[in-house]
Order: sequence, then C-alpha cells, then structure tokens
Amino acid sequence: MARPSSPSTDSADPFQPATLGPVTLRNRIIKAATSEGRSPDGLVTEDLIEFHRRFAAGGVGMTTVAYCTVSADAASAPGQINMSRRAIPGLRKLADTVHAAGAAVSAQLGHAGVVGGRRVNKVTPMAPSRFINPQSFEYCRPITRTEIHTVIEQFGDAAQVAVDAGFDAVELHMGHLYLPSSFLSPAMNRRKDEYGGSIDNRARFCRQIAQRVRDVVGDNIAVIAKLSMEDGLRGGIAIPESLRVAQLLDADRNLDAIELTQGSSVFKPMYLFRGDTPVDEFAAAMKPPISLALKVMGKWALGSYPYRDQYMLESARQFLPVVAHTPLILLGGITSRRHIVDAVAEGFSYVAIGRALLREPDLINQMAKDPTKRSLCNHNNKCMVTVFGRTHCVLDPEQRYGDIGDELFRSSGVREERADTA
Repeated sequence: MARPSSPSTDSADPFQPATLGPVTLRNRIIKAATSEGRSPDGLVTEDLIEFHRRFAAGGVGMTTVAYCTVSADAASAPGQINMSRRAIPGLRKLADTVHAAGAAVSAQLGHAGVVGGRRVNKVTPMAPSRFINPQSFEYCRPITRTEIHTVIEQFGDAAQVAVDAGFDAVELHMGHLYLPSSFLSPAMNRRKDEYGGSIDNRARFCRQIAQRVRDVVGDNIAVIAKLSMEDGLRGGIAIPESLRVAQLLDADRNLDAIELTQGSSVFKPMYLFRGDTPVDEFAAAMKPPISLALKVMGKWALGSYPYRDQYMLESARQFLPVVAHTPLILLGGITSRRHIVDAVAEGFSYVAIGRALLREPDLINQMAKDPTKRSLCNHNNKCMVTVFGRTHCVLDPEQRYGDIGDELFRSSGVREERADTA
C-alpha cells in the first residue's frame, strides 16, 4: 500500500495543525511513550486516564500510551496494558477523554523480549539467539520461526484493538533492544536463517511487523515506528546499519512516521536518558543479588553520560537525507520552544518529549504563551525508577499517588525519594 510522501516542513509553525497519515494533530508535539505502570490488571484505570488527560489538556498534539503489550507475556515492567479484547472498553474511555481535551492518542505496541524477564512475565525471555542479559544475568532462549510469526500476528491483533478502541495511531516499538530491536543488533542476533546475517535479513522481522500492522489497520489510523539509531551496546547496531533499516522501512511505505531514538534497556540505559545516574534508587527497586551488584557496579552497569540539550539531534539529522518518504520525529533533550522550532525548520516533521512533560504536563501551553519558557526538568532521572511502580516526576508532589497508584506503587517495593530531597 503506497503511503503519502513526507510533508514539507519548511517554515512550518510547529504550534499549528499538522497531518500525521490520516490524522490531523493540533500541533507537531507528541508526548513520548513513558511506561506508566498504572494498569495492575493489564487494563486501563482511571489513574491512567487522568495521567493522559493532563498531557492532552496541557497542549500536546498527541499523547502516547505506553507500554501496551502485544501478548500477556510480553511486558517490560509491572502494571502495563495487555492489548486484549477485554481492554477495549477502558481504552475507548481513555481515547474519548483525550479527544475531549483536544489531543490525539497513540498506543505504543511492543514485545519486551529480553527486557521483560522472568520477574515480570514468569517465563524465560526470548531473543533472536541465546543471550545472557548483562544487567540481570538471566538466560534468554532463542525464538523459533513459528514464534516469530506468532509475534507478528500478535502485533496485528494488538493494532486492531487500538482501532476498535478509537485510537488515532499506534507506535511499533523497534528500539531499546526490545524483541524487534534485538533482531537488528549483531551482538544479539547470530541466527543462520533468513532473520540473521546481513542487516537486510536482520531487519526482516521489523519490516514484517510493520507490514502486518498496515494490512490490519489500513488507512484508519497512523502507524509509527520507534527505531533505535544506535543501542550503545558493544557490537550492537550503529548508525550506518540503522540508516539502512530506516531506508528499508521507508521503501516499504507502511509507516506514517519514524521516531528516532537510541540506547537500550538491557545495558547502560543512561545512554538513552543522559544526566544523573540514580544508582541508589535502582538498587532499592531490585531484590538481592541484583540490588547488591547495582550498589557496587551501578555506574558501570547503568552508564554515565552528561546531559545536553537536543542530545539526539546530531545522530538523527543523518537520517534526513536518506529517508525519502516517511516523516521523522526528533526525540531527546527538547526542553524549549526554540528547540521545537529549530527541529521543524531543519526538516523533522514532529518532536517527541518525555521527561519534560512528566515534570510539567502543561508545558506546551506554557510555551505557546511564553516563547522564553524552558522546562523545569533537572534530569535527575529518578523518574526512571518509578517505572517499576507508577511512572511520575518525583519533583512534583501532586503526581505521587492516585486512588489506584498509591496501592500499586507501594506494593512494588520501590522506595521513592521525596520531592524535597530529589
């Protein structure tokens, strides 16, 4: 199915309406996916609805619900939505609420693979080849051909759930060494069949997922892929090969946008986030012996990378001249109106913002009124650890707990820092 060419962004005002496939957004700013942990039974809760209503009311063009698993054993952390048919009523209520506040809504679809582990899914995690997770020291078994095709179908089924629930878009998680992304990594994919070897072969799984989802949704909703430019793992995927993956996905014309990201959730995750490394908080969230290992080797395992504004821009701009048809979304360190304007002027069709919106859900409305407004996020990254309970900014006491979030977060065993000590 032929997709429309990438829209021109020359001199476009990012705070004015823009099209994303079949969807019109009120602006070019997307709330990036940040796994919320507000769904203890795999279903939408009022707490989750309120979480996304705040971003919609705060001015984003679209908010992304994350992380939505394509099967019951595909979660990356506790409290995530399982995209089953029984989730539709809650998802529909969430979509209606976001729409009433003026924004569109997307569901991030994913299979965690090695990122999930037994602790979350109670099954041995799958990888392209045998793999030992360097963070949890957990064995990950190779996925079979039959299971590959099952997962592809699961992505299609999950996308149909999003359509039936009235969502405007789905985002296919092909980053951070989740299962689709792990196929792209030569460090993790040592297969000898058609899914291993050359980068064209290693990209086959991602392309087949995108094709299946497009076949299912048609032109009813937009389809986005979140693609890692580099995973930061020794021997992993780097920009030359990820450029090829982007070209292949672009040539297939199954996507309405590609959101460019980097880093992994398997090793040195701070390569994705940048800024402070919350070693003590991560250690407190884990059980022995992992907690003890983190206390000793946390900076090495998590990584330490200084924060700078627009820290993904240098890598992401290399994709602009080689992706001919598919609009690109810039992510990473976007904290001011000037960053947004400059990104669109350079050729990115949209921007995605995560931590800054966790800190201030109404940041976009503030920027629209005051061009000098900058985010209050200080990149302490303690929000990363709250993913094991209920994702929120630890600097904002109003976000700490909700009716459901209180019980869920406390039961997770994470010891949260108070706002005055963060």
